[in-house]
Amino acid sequence: MTSAHNTTWQYPFTAVVGMDDLRLALLLNAVSPAVGGVLVRGEKGTAKSTAVRALSALMPSVDVVAGCRFGCDPAAPDPGCPDGPHGSGAAESRPTRMVELPVGASEDRLVGALDIERALSEGVKAFEPGLLADAHRGILYVDEVNLLHDHLVDLLLDAAAMGASYVEREGVSVRHASRFLLVGTMNPEEGELRPQLLDRFGLTVEVAASREPAQRVEVVRRRLAYDADPAGFVARWAAEEDALRQRIAAARELLPEVVLGDAALRQIAATCAAFEVDGMRADIVMARTATALAAWAGRTEVREEDVRQAALLALPHRRRRNPFDAPGLDEDKLDRTLEEFAGQDDPADGGDDPEPDGPDGGPGGDGPGGGLPPQEGGPQEASSPPGDGLPQQREQETPQGNESVPEASGDEAGARPQPAGGAAAERPAVAADEPFKARRLDVPGLGEGADGRRSRARTAHGRTTGARRPQGTLGKLHLAATVQAAAPHQKARGRHGTGLLVRRDDLREAVREGREGNLVLFVVDASGSMAARKRMSAVKGAVLSLLLDAYQRRDKIGMITFRGAGAEVALPPTSSVEAGAARLASLPTGGRTPLAEGLLAAHDVLRVERMRDPARRPLLVVVTDGRATGGPEPRIRAARAARLLAADGTASVVVDCEAGPVRLGLAGELARDLAGTAVTLDALRADSVSALVRTVQGTRTVHGNRKAA
Repeated sequence: MTSAHNTTWQYPFTAVVGMDDLRLALLLNAVSPAVGGVLVRGEKGTAKSTAVRALSALMPSVDVVAGCRFGCDPAAPDPGCPDGPHGSGAAESRPTRMVELPVGASEDRLVGALDIERALSEGVKAFEPGLLADAHRGILYVDEVNLLHDHLVDLLLDAAAMGASYVEREGVSVRHASRFLLVGTMNPEEGELRPQLLDRFGLTVEVAASREPAQRVEVVRRRLAYDADPAGFVARWAAEEDALRQRIAAARELLPEVVLGDAALRQIAATCAAFEVDGMRADIVMARTATALAAWAGRTEVREEDVRQAALLALPHRRRRNPFDAPGLDEDKLDRTLEEFAGQDDPADGGDDPEPDGPDGGPGGDGPGGGLPPQEGGPQEASSPPGDGLPQQREQETPQGNESVPEASGDEAGARPQPAGGAAAERPAVAADEPFKARRLDVPGLGEGADGRRSRARTAHGRTTGARRPQGTLGKLHLAATVQAAAPHQKARGRHGTGLLVRRDDLREAVREGREGNLVLFVVDASGSMAARKRMSAVKGAVLSLLLDAYQRRDKIGMITFRGAGAEVALPPTSSVEAGAARLASLPTGGRTPLAEGLLAAHDVLRVERMRDPARRPLLVVVTDGRATGGPEPRIRAARAARLLAADGTASVVVDCEAGPVRLGLAGELARDLAGTAVTLDALRADSVSALVRTVQGTRTVHGNRKAA
């Protein structure tokens, strides 16, 4: 199901087919916003956005102070509200807002903006609220949250932690309350979230399109019916929506009466300890989720099944230690832990509360944690595909990642086509050595790319290095430069008194220097000369370490491999280091060494990327022993291809994989042709005693060449 959004008629929440975990996680947050929001991970076209947007129609209305732009609660108004102080004025009721944060939003759009000119000249805090003010007491929805810029992530983290937003500009500050339900959607193929933001989401769910033909037919049928007649489709599901809305309201009323017993608390603590999650937030989120599950099921006590379901929703994203770990939980281990710490005074043994009826008259506690009301095939849609109801038991998810990558068997290796011209048989993939902390490799010069943590660049954040006239919307004000620009004109402007007369032409913004993310393009030699098992394991471990370093520095990555008769773009430039690790794990070796083809393929990829994103500077990492044996005049052609990359101003580093007592020094010659630097595998380690030039020695005209390109 696509996530198209009709501006007049919202697709009904109860009409979403399947997606049981997603719907349950969203409903639990509707019952108890303290759960902390939902992160929805999944492939494109799986109704992630549709379900999230439909949730807002089910949320209860909120009372706000009439005329307050910040949504203050009349019962407890914010004492620091910029529109306050609020007395006993009139209150009004409004629907719960769902505010969408675009990935490319500016800082001012998110937190709001001060009128600096009026603030300096009149001392007036003229403030235009941002999205954080609009989302107060509502839902803040971020589609493609993993692509959000770092500076916006920092602001979201601050607001989520403190429940307030601060806007400060050179001594002028505004603060307002900002408590919201954070909901994000993402496609893991496009990159992972920063761990700090990941931990701020209370729950996480994985979604994927159904492989059942009957269910896919029902998805298409409903989507087409909605597109053909939105009003009629919404009307057909109105009764289901009303029933679900009433159940949410009833669960909210019951929530304060739910008892979280010591036995359940012990199970929660034991589960978090068993899965080695960091900090205490997981314990708290699990407790809140289990309580919400009990209220959703119409019970006043938390049972073991509530704790289990809470763990499945709250822990998968908190147990990952690096981006290559597979998400999900070992459910057998979870069951053993719950059984081991089950208390003797489990209220489920003697509870006398009857199971409440669901909206359809059936028991409301079916399925894990109370389940969901039946929603497939509403009263006007009699046909319902098999398997659409809530599953009685959660299926074991197959881990997707690099936790355990089996080596290819000989039969599997033999099934792979051997490129023409290969001098040696293909060998199966070998496992990588353990990754290590890699030294930082920089691109020389001063860039202007997206915020990151690798190379020097002019950015919106960082240390102030100068001032300039604003280029578009005023960013960070440079107060001293602004005063200096306005001072000579005070007499001509008729200044009287102490106020400084400032005009817009006087304003100066700070020029800042920070760090940017780069495009790190790996060119990996997979030929027969690299095929020794221990050697290739070490090479893969080094590349895996550099991939992890690229993830931490917010780079894009790409990967080219060469062997046999040619080169292959194994991974087009992406933000997903998981995809890079997966390609690396399955990389076989063997054949000749077409080094020139690998370098020429890198040249083509970089040429296309320069057109797509001119501001993002590349760093070429060639992993090879320097040998060239494929094609006519292989050494000469490889040298020409390297000089072609150097002429484009591509910063490069050659990771020398040559081993043994006799070394030919071919990787060093390649580095000289690339106008780059050669380093050994050992020198890549951050704790290595080997000297490593941290700044890649490339041409100093990289930035100018990029502008020309």
